[in-house]
Amino acid sequence: MRAALGIALLGVFVSLLALGTWQVQRLGWKTDLIARVDARLAAEPVEAPGPAEWAAITREADEYRRVALSGSFLHDRETLVQALTERGAGFWVLTPLRRPDGTLVLVNRGYVPADRRDPASRAQGQIAGEATVSGLLRLSEPGGGFLRSNDPAGDRWFSRDISAIAAAKLPGERVAPYFVDADAAPNPGGLPVGGLTVVSFRNHHLVYALTWYGLALLLAGAMVWILREKRRRAGRPDAAPESEG
Repeated sequence: MRAALGIALLGVFVSLLALGTWQVQRLGWKTDLIARVDARLAAEPVEAPGPAEWAAITREADEYRRVALSGSFLHDRETLVQALTERGAGFWVLTPLRRPDGTLVLVNRGYVPADRRDPASRAQGQIAGEATVSGLLRLSEPGGGFLRSNDPAGDRWFSRDISAIAAAKLPGERVAPYFVDADAAPNPGGLPVGGLTVVSFRNHHLVYALTWYGLALLLAGAMVWILREKRRRAGRPDAAPESEG
């Protein structure tokens, strides 16, 4: 029985060390990711990927890359996605932009408050003709928001789910698998408000690693104490033989 307990404690100890090491590896990955994203944010904009590049786009390699693109907005097919920003609750305005090759890219033109969701209330900002947009490449946010699923049939959106929006609003069109968060360049009339992208990564891996390693150290200390106590008692002249049961 004592042998089985010792094996079990050793297994827990090894597992704690493995978890700590895994978190150290995750820390290295996250630190590298943050450095790469910071480099992208500081770079000059490049042309937004075209159809030949769509299949190769990945979150690790492309998200938050600064891009630019030109075309004409299809304002009659805009999608409002619920948003909570530093300016309060409201909506993101996602508008398809048709590029010269005929493909569409959804552009998050920015935030509008709830009382300006009607395009007629911000008609000045509905840019006509050729437009050039620069901003950050973002990847799709499928499913919906926290405890709220997108409802394409009811035109209620809680996340920027590109494939679902394209299927509901842009059937038959070639739509890029990403969207672009427009930068802070002001729109006529002041709405929508761009440049509100929050670039933030949770990075608690060092804390987690120290926690797992600390638990392993405590367990090791407890095991050493138990062994020493056992030996001390075994060395006493009046110690009774321990049961093997």
